[in-house]
Amino acid sequence: MATSNTSWGIEVGSGGIRAIKLQADGDSIKVLDFLSYDHAKVLTTPELDLDDALRVAVGTLVSRHDLSNSRIAVSLPGHQSFARFAKLPPVEAKKVPDIVKFEAVQQIPFPLADVEWDYQTFVSPDSPEVEVGIFAITRQRMMERLNLLADVGITPDVATLSPIAAYNSFAYDLEFTENTVGTILLDIGTQATDLVIAHSGRVWVRTFPIGGHQFTEALVEQFKLPYSKAEKLKRDAEQTKHARHVFQAMRPVFTDLVQEVQRSIGYYQSLHPQADLKRLIGIGATFRLPGLRKFLKQQLQIDVYRLEQFKRINVDGPRAGEFQTASLNLATAYGLALQGLGIATLEANLMPVKMIRNAMWKRKVAWFGAAAAVAAAASAAMFIRPVMDNNAITAAGTPTQFDAAIREADGAKSRAMNAGVLTSEGEAAAAEQMIGLFDASEVYGHIVSDVGQIIARAHEAARAELPAGQLLFHLDRITTDYRAPEGAAGSSDMGGGWNEPGMDYMGGDEWSIMPQAIPGRSAAPSQTAQSDEPDEVKSLRRVRVQVVLNTTHPAPQDFEIEVIEQWLAANKTRNGVPYTIVAVEEPGRFDRITTAPQTGFQPGPRSPFPGSQGIPTEMIPDARRPVNAPDQFMIDDRGNPDPGQRTDIDLERVAPIAPQPNEIPRYTSQFTLVFYAVLDPMPGGGQS
Repeated sequence: MATSNTSWGIEVGSGGIRAIKLQADGDSIKVLDFLSYDHAKVLTTPELDLDDALRVAVGTLVSRHDLSNSRIAVSLPGHQSFARFAKLPPVEAKKVPDIVKFEAVQQIPFPLADVEWDYQTFVSPDSPEVEVGIFAITRQRMMERLNLLADVGITPDVATLSPIAAYNSFAYDLEFTENTVGTILLDIGTQATDLVIAHSGRVWVRTFPIGGHQFTEALVEQFKLPYSKAEKLKRDAEQTKHARHVFQAMRPVFTDLVQEVQRSIGYYQSLHPQADLKRLIGIGATFRLPGLRKFLKQQLQIDVYRLEQFKRINVDGPRAGEFQTASLNLATAYGLALQGLGIATLEANLMPVKMIRNAMWKRKVAWFGAAAAVAAAASAAMFIRPVMDNNAITAAGTPTQFDAAIREADGAKSRAMNAGVLTSEGEAAAAEQMIGLFDASEVYGHIVSDVGQIIARAHEAARAELPAGQLLFHLDRITTDYRAPEGAAGSSDMGGGWNEPGMDYMGGDEWSIMPQAIPGRSAAPSQTAQSDEPDEVKSLRRVRVQVVLNTTHPAPQDFEIEVIEQWLAANKTRNGVPYTIVAVEEPGRFDRITTAPQTGFQPGPRSPFPGSQGIPTEMIPDARRPVNAPDQFMIDDRGNPDPGQRTDIDLERVAPIAPQPNEIPRYTSQFTLVFYAVLDPMPGGGQS
């Protein structure tokens, strides 16, 4: 898009083409050029070739005036576009675009995919209400207008509705503010009339199908004249001695016009009862008709003015008189040029984004060439200096202290290799291990999902034996410990527990833990984290998973073998899960709690979730819905995810971290579950 401080506003109407070129000069605006050209025949003339007439008009503009190096703004007829207004519900500012889009779907009588649209919000300081104006045109009509302009080499930067441009011209020229008296702008065009109401910083637009064409048709019918002669009689009516007869012939159209204006004012005042409209300003050539202003004033009972000249722009020199005469028809072009300069009150732009982007790149092609030349020169300068510096360093030789440091480092590396501290793979293997951690970044999400499914299955099995609303387990902590294969370079425990072992979630007294025997097993505590590891996994990449759960059930061990170990065996390998589950010899251990914590909830001093509370509602989420994808994945009756899908069971619901305040149960047992997640081989068969 052009960034010039000059702008052309171009209105291609049914009566003619109007254009003005403005230049921003500090806080003021200068008129550099203008054009007010009437078609040889108005475009409503029967049997007229509209395309040819428009091409002639636009060609005249391009041939007489230089449009290059300026921004270009064009108008879209009000009767071929849409302007709708609605009040928005009170919402946050960031949600306004979504609400506006919903309103656009309701207000625009076409699918949004078939229109170009934009919007503007209006807010008054004395009212909390937010109103929105939605402006649109069908893409078909837009492309017809753009193709017409493209035939003569014009690509606009801005395209907006004629009534919006007319309002922008008066808002700037008369310096509208929120305290400006209520004003009606009436632009009577050839085919339709645009009515704009400006009041308290708000704008309202209505277009109705009464214009100069209807006045001409009235003369054709009354005096039995050809259309062209009736059009000429209408234009010269003010100078003819038959002005009274001409007015009488057009009186029915005057009446229809006034009725539509009254309907529009009445409707607006029904929406805004406080609106006090004091004046009407008329623009357009039709306002030259004799008696029109007087008739409107009598019927509407407000002051009626006709635009004679602008207040903030003018033309000096020999064209001053011509500019003042043309001012009545230049209001829309004036507003367009202001928007092209970026100083318009309403900034609705219906130009297709793709065309704006193409125009922007087209204008920048010349700059790319210059930039490339500058870059080449800079690159050459940057290249020469490093070459010179390198030659100087080479000539100086290597300092002796550098050589000594290199020899010492090589010796230390050799001694480390001989001692077995480093493997032959060296740093490359360690780097491969670190990359492998990122390759398995989804592992922990699946582990959380599996823990949730295990707890959910235990809840299902215990449902009949639990009081209503009570859960079998309450989650204390999950600890994970990643382990590299034994003998791999840099092999060490690279642990990462979500909560460190022994972290106290509940404030108050410490719990005393006593080992509890499980039928058919030793009553001694389970093996340590090092000794419980099966031999078959020591040469593989694996994650040791330890889950600690609290329970109030008197015999929770009944569910450990029947449910949990069965689940671990049944789900050892699954499609879409990047690891294999390997159970330890004794995956579960129960410890009896002899002293319950105090009543009342206080988050532990090291809890990563201060103030977090459990939600003792349903024991299993409705429909077992995954948390991160509420409507995409399902879990079967066995608690298994669909093949290839990841399921996120909501641990906070099936095993809350902590219960509600003042409802803390007296836990009787603590259950520790251990299993290994053996990771799938890395790409290329690596196991480091």
